[in-house]
Amino acid sequence: MANYSDIRGYRVKYLSSDPTLSTANEGQVWYNSTSGTLKSLVQIKAWSAGGNLNTARGGLKNVGTQDAALATGGNPGPGTAINNVEEYSGYTWANATVIPTAVRNHGSSGIQTAGLTFGGVVNSPPGGIVGTTSEYDGTNWTSGGTMGTARRDLIGAGIQTASFGAGGYPSYSPDASTSATEEYDGTSWTAGGNLNNARIQLGAAGTLTAGLVYGGNRPAITAATESYNGTSWTTVNSLNTARSYLGGCGIQTNALAAGGSTPSATTATEEWDGNIWSTSPASLATSGKSGRMTAGSRSAAVATGGGYPATAATEEYNSNINAITKSSWASAPSLGTAFGRGGDAGTETAAVIFGGYSVPPAPTSAVATTQEYDGSTWSPSGNMNTARYILGSFGTQTAAVGAGGYNFTVSPSGGFTNTEHYDGSTWTNATSLPAGIHSVGSTGTQTAGLIFGGANPGFTNISSEYDGSTWTAGGNLNTTRGRLGGAGTQTSALGFGGRAGPSATGATESYDGSSWTTVNPLNTGRMYLSGCGTQTAAMGAGGYNTPPFQAFNNTELWDGTNWSTNASLGSPAAGNANTGNTTAALSAGGQNPAGTLQTISEEYTEGSEAVTASTLTTS
Repeated sequence: MANYSDIRGYRVKYLSSDPTLSTANEGQVWYNSTSGTLKSLVQIKAWSAGGNLNTARGGLKNVGTQDAALATGGNPGPGTAINNVEEYSGYTWANATVIPTAVRNHGSSGIQTAGLTFGGVVNSPPGGIVGTTSEYDGTNWTSGGTMGTARRDLIGAGIQTASFGAGGYPSYSPDASTSATEEYDGTSWTAGGNLNNARIQLGAAGTLTAGLVYGGNRPAITAATESYNGTSWTTVNSLNTARSYLGGCGIQTNALAAGGSTPSATTATEEWDGNIWSTSPASLATSGKSGRMTAGSRSAAVATGGGYPATAATEEYNSNINAITKSSWASAPSLGTAFGRGGDAGTETAAVIFGGYSVPPAPTSAVATTQEYDGSTWSPSGNMNTARYILGSFGTQTAAVGAGGYNFTVSPSGGFTNTEHYDGSTWTNATSLPAGIHSVGSTGTQTAGLIFGGANPGFTNISSEYDGSTWTAGGNLNTTRGRLGGAGTQTSALGFGGRAGPSATGATESYDGSSWTTVNPLNTGRMYLSGCGTQTAAMGAGGYNTPPFQAFNNTELWDGTNWSTNASLGSPAAGNANTGNTTAALSAGGQNPAGTLQTISEEYTEGSEAVTASTLTTS
């Protein structure tokens, strides 16, 4: 039998400890003399499910990265075009400003905040092939220069101010493909070098001066690959699987090809190393014959959409030495009693929730019940002295505070002044608030707490600070509102969301112990959302906007500067409890989209990356 050195040309290394587990050592085999183990470092390659598009479609284009992609245009069915635009956060797709003209089978390039679309087919006039260009700045679309040759089913790559567009159909009759390449400088298109193989429906990667195209169709489906230096195209090694309508992304020396038509739909994935294509062991779960478009890199990509029939499915590809676990919410034990719009305190594994009401959506019955969570079980505890909902709350499981609140039956037009302390089993009345209030934001500890905003009955911008025995006035919010979320401490707080007038707001403010400063808002304005964490690492989960009532499952994380969309709750919830932090959090109860109170609880786990080496055998 041949030995390893005969096959590979060198001997297995004999090491007392594992080498650095990096891509430089991928495929290396060694014997660890300390553990007595033969080991090899292998790369992890896998497609996994991501968040679905809001609008299923084929004929779309994707650009950007795995965690910040942009999907433009497309067709939900044969012969139609739409102007829908969606942005991907790495977890969910959110609708963005639409393209001025509905388009499909177009070219695109750039990133999520600086995208470019060009060419394609529009619905007005029906079936019209165009050379129009649209530029996106992350918020708005503006017109760019017109292509020299109008065409559909072309491909593009590069950045907004330095892109190429290649191939495609210039007309329906005759339906011959073109080899023409055009280059865009941010203002106008000029002629570039012609492809060696004229074609349509091809994939692409790279930049204007270091581009790559592969696959495509006309006169037949092809595996041909060409590289571009900004002047001319050079034929290089072909794909292993000839295909059209494929997704492509990456750079000239490190690219990805996914899905497409052979002409039957394929889920095959290939990686390009600058010289040859290799077939990945990972295949797409969902094929898309009419374009399963891809954005990102060879090692971290996102593929979405495709048809026919059109799909909204999104998948993420990771080809990495790191085992990546994305942040997620997972089901936890159910509450003993349905809960909503009450108070909460504590952490993910040591939480207490209290108060709330029992008859939504027209609450007339406040409750005083208390429930505790130890990380595995919910159990009842001592009742509050005053039943109420939409109260302020802060502290820990064994040292919590409930302040203010509302009970329609007792006081239809105003909030309570009542303050109570919880010691882990019993509630005790404490110093009352200076004035009745409800629907406040709140954060802090039993001896250093803060409530802000709220209503009595109209919305207010006042803040009140608590030292465990006395309430004193704090600085006023810049945005008058109630039903908002809070995080942080008394002297380093964050207030976000809420209702300021007839609808929800995303307004966010930070507090330094004396004054509030307006900072970047939530991506999704909402009220009755829950919050936890610190001033520089906060979470906002659930909530709803009105009108009409719409419970959200959105989770957003604050990094001290911006909010970003993160893993969604498994069940939409408004008025849910939220304890913990951005690493490990708990959501409990709340109202579902039908307005019904829930017993659902979920636990949040932050994602991680771990380097892994596989053991082949043990001596």
